[in-house]
Amino acid sequence: MKSKKKAIAIVLAAAVACGTLAGCDALTTTNVAKDYAQTIAEVDLSRSADFADGGKYAPYKELVSKTSIVKRDMVASYLSSGYSAQQQYNWTYADTFDTIAETLVSRQVFVQYAKVYLAENGDKEGNRYTVDGYKAAVGSLTGDAAEIEGLGYFLTPAERAKADYDLKVNINKTIDSSEQAFIDLAEGNDSSTVTVRTLPTGAETESADYYTENYGIYTGREDNQQLGEYEKLDGSTATTRKKAYVQFLASLLNNNLIEKGEDTSKFETTTYYALEKKSAYEGAIISKMGEKFEQETEDSITQESAEGQYRKDLASNKNSYGNENGQGDKSAFETALDGMSDTSFVLAPYNNDDYGFVINILLPFSDLQTQILGEFSSDLGDEKGNHYAARAMLLQALRATDQRETWFTGSEDYSFEGSEGAFTGSTPDAERKWLFFENSFNEPAEGETAKYDVLKNYYGKYTFNGSVEKTENDDGTTDYKIKAKPLTINDFLDEMKAYLAQAGVGVTVGAQYTEDFKKNYFTNENYYYTEDTVDADGTEHKKGDVNYDSFIYEEGKVTAFDGNDDAHYYDANQIFKKGTNENLALSVINELSFAYNTDTAGLNTYLGYTVSPYKTSYMSEFEYAAQKVVKNGAGSYAVVPTDYGWHIIYCTFSFRDAKDANTDAFKFTWRDDRKYEEGTFSYLYYESLKSTAVSSFTTNLQSDAIDTYIDDCSTVFEDRFADLKDLDNYTS
Repeated sequence: MKSKKKAIAIVLAAAVACGTLAGCDALTTTNVAKDYAQTIAEVDLSRSADFADGGKYAPYKELVSKTSIVKRDMVASYLSSGYSAQQQYNWTYADTFDTIAETLVSRQVFVQYAKVYLAENGDKEGNRYTVDGYKAAVGSLTGDAAEIEGLGYFLTPAERAKADYDLKVNINKTIDSSEQAFIDLAEGNDSSTVTVRTLPTGAETESADYYTENYGIYTGREDNQQLGEYEKLDGSTATTRKKAYVQFLASLLNNNLIEKGEDTSKFETTTYYALEKKSAYEGAIISKMGEKFEQETEDSITQESAEGQYRKDLASNKNSYGNENGQGDKSAFETALDGMSDTSFVLAPYNNDDYGFVINILLPFSDLQTQILGEFSSDLGDEKGNHYAARAMLLQALRATDQRETWFTGSEDYSFEGSEGAFTGSTPDAERKWLFFENSFNEPAEGETAKYDVLKNYYGKYTFNGSVEKTENDDGTTDYKIKAKPLTINDFLDEMKAYLAQAGVGVTVGAQYTEDFKKNYFTNENYYYTEDTVDADGTEHKKGDVNYDSFIYEEGKVTAFDGNDDAHYYDANQIFKKGTNENLALSVINELSFAYNTDTAGLNTYLGYTVSPYKTSYMSEFEYAAQKVVKNGAGSYAVVPTDYGWHIIYCTFSFRDAKDANTDAFKFTWRDDRKYEEGTFSYLYYESLKSTAVSSFTTNLQSDAIDTYIDDCSTVFEDRFADLKDLDNYTS
């Protein structure tokens, strides 16, 4: 989790934001410029007594003046966000446009208040804003230009550039979505039918703080130099882009968001672009206020308050879930565990029982193998074990393959030729050279903002396991011939162990899992207990019960986490800290899961599936092995089959580690400089405290400002958009 913009919950969403235009082509039957130029609401904080002579904001009265919200603003808001909200919440048109009106008015109230706040208090960097400076910025400008410069005065050059960049990116994305359909039509493709394998969260994600002034809007007329860092779609041509741009303009024209006769050859000169730029600058001012609030709130978090909150949370967890002295609420604990994240922490286990999380990598049976398996009885107590014996034969024939082909061939190509340090197999294969998400692994130089976020908990050096032939066509498209290499379970385990070893965290395999054991595994028919048995932990088994331990093909543990009750090397506080053994192992297994796992519901989970020591809804073989690795501690793994195929079950976190070490799983340590190492529990906990405080402070201040001024300082003319609210009568 990052601070700054990502940690701030701005309650005033951008009312006018350029998104994919959807819903309908024209909202009214009149559809004339005069109608859309009507003022549907006015906001003017200077009407408040606070700005009158002697009022607390009298010195700043000239910073605020009447802002008119016109019908065009309302229509633009409907097309960008109102339509989707209407569909999601099943609102009527009347509900939708009343909500839009309220949102637009509230936004303007807060933007006007923000100018005054920044003039009175300065911004996070200590910049000051004055009435004289504001008047000089506006000068003799009028209309949209005056509003834009007036808003821009309260932004630094970098903040203005960022707002301009974000606006252009959004406009390009809107046109991109239309152009992709034209590209698919020209190439005879249907990208909507291609199911792209799930991407790791954060892959190829542009940093929220990144911007460049070397970026242009592409209409089909610009050359590469004019476009700067804008990247054209694969297969894009001047023709497909012009068609998409014309379609975009037609939607704007049909809704009177541009005027007939406007010069649209350069989109930045249109009336709609000015409308969006005002909105972008308003959004930037709201974000700027959020950063100011973050600074003020952080200053209010003391060591006493932070440590006190941690102790309070820990005590609350222990009280709710129980410890060695009490039973606790099992249901509440399991619900909390399912919701555990880097902002929602579970600090104490339920009654010290063996709960934890596992990543499940499923290597599946083929459809034919599944069909064959279904023909064998699965009656428990069958001494011949024909179902399990048949499954064992099929397991020998099961072959896993790298599932990432669509990361080459989907609508976006994420591949690149591997660099130094790439893993090319347990037996190195020089032909294996393709990796993914190059942009997500470029660490920025100190003091610089990276264009893309660095991908977390994903090692990123595992090359595609198979042959790849790439052909660059003359028309700019790319063709691939891809053939994934089939792997036995032993092949996969060799890959896993070698990749972990390359990362610096090898594994130790249980001594009983020899080559002879594995050969005999597939002919063993001892799937049931032959006599009543009691395990060391007191678990009883009756003769004829299924012996789930007999299904385990291999188990082991990451070498770096080996130890005993007196020396535990696994530290839950380091799970997400890059470079630690805990994070290296997690990152390797996570990447292998994205490469091979066909249990896609398990991808992009926090720490994997929750494992309870009690009866679960998981398949029995999986449940047994998962519970076993959790008892063995984080870094442990087991390989076991179910009727779905092979499961490689890796424990990412276990409360047992803390129990055996006689300590709490997580520990918060205060730092006077507040410069925590990113990814550590202390970092995540502090950021969560700060985010909660900032969100509460921001929401309260915004609500207070709006509640203080909205009634006396705004007027809504409902009759001027009554035709929009009346659309219910035409669509029912």
